[in-house]
Amino acid sequence: MPPLEAWEKVFLDDQALGEAHAGLGCIACHGGVGGTTDKEEAHQGIVRDPDPAQTCASCHESVVETHQDSLHATLAGYYTVLRARSDEEHWPQLMTAFDNHCDDCHASCGQCHVSRPTINGGGLLAKHEFKVPPPMNLTCTGCHGSRVNDEYKGKNQTADGQPIPADVHFNPGGMACFVCHSGDQMHGAPGVFNHRYDGPPDPSCTQAGCHENIGGPDDSIVYHSKPHMEKVQCQVCHAAPYKHCYNCHVQLSEEGVPYFKSDPSEIYFIIGKNPIQSPERPWEYVVLRHVPVARDSFAYYGENLLPNFDARETWTYATPHTIQRRTPQTESCNACHGNASLFLTEDFVRQKAPDEVEANRKVIVTKIP
Repeated sequence: MPPLEAWEKVFLDDQALGEAHAGLGCIACHGGVGGTTDKEEAHQGIVRDPDPAQTCASCHESVVETHQDSLHATLAGYYTVLRARSDEEHWPQLMTAFDNHCDDCHASCGQCHVSRPTINGGGLLAKHEFKVPPPMNLTCTGCHGSRVNDEYKGKNQTADGQPIPADVHFNPGGMACFVCHSGDQMHGAPGVFNHRYDGPPDPSCTQAGCHENIGGPDDSIVYHSKPHMEKVQCQVCHAAPYKHCYNCHVQLSEEGVPYFKSDPSEIYFIIGKNPIQSPERPWEYVVLRHVPVARDSFAYYGENLLPNFDARETWTYATPHTIQRRTPQTESCNACHGNASLFLTEDFVRQKAPDEVEANRKVIVTKIP
């Protein structure tokens, strides 16, 4: 996403706030001092990104109430994996690293509906106009760009240079993110979730209005029969290759600026055992994605900050945005059955990340179906 010029980030006009918010004025949300012509005095107490509970909630009470516990606001998914891999002794050092490198991923109401996310440098979307729904290319993919955006829009290619087509939901119609990802999912539903795959699948391929007849009496596709539907996640058959990241390390520059380095990402397709199998996600086999973590990801902040690294897999449950009706997996029965090249085997793990075998015991496939 190209950066904005400084003036573009803050440019307003007379209609900038829109009809609903114009009567509030700037101070009602951002603070400051009225009744003065002195710039320094006027800007005392200014809040760049207002607290939704103190501003938006006066009109949008129900949305703000659930947003405060949403993953966009709490970043609970980060804490879930860090607590699994670390312990109380090392937690303070990890939180210092988290504050420096991860906290910008927090999203407030304004960072979706008024401006670009802070992680992308901010900047108003449209002269402070409140966008409902927000433009996905400036907000959703501003944060979820390196994987979701490139996968969904067909910007990736395989290791041998073959282009991977755009997700069937993007091409040719260009479905926006919020067609599948509802406002309740974005803003948070009642209840507290510990990571994005906590609770029932939302969205689900077979939800009402989408592919709800799959596997039913009117479905003529034999592969949608009960054994497959119960044992295999939809993406196992219908996902194209997607991105995997490795060995991310965080650090501060000599000037104190946070940055990170990681190994080059790789594009491939891989099936493994389901690490979060439950009545809501009953499948034995799912697609997995390697996440950008290593034993020494936070070594800059202290030694062995992830002492329980092996407690959680590094090839994790995934829902890639590379869906196709027909894929190499759907060509024939033997395209999957007996095809070891599609599965996360111990040999594959040793080749890609030899020190992560124990961490991935739960998802490694020991016998090719």
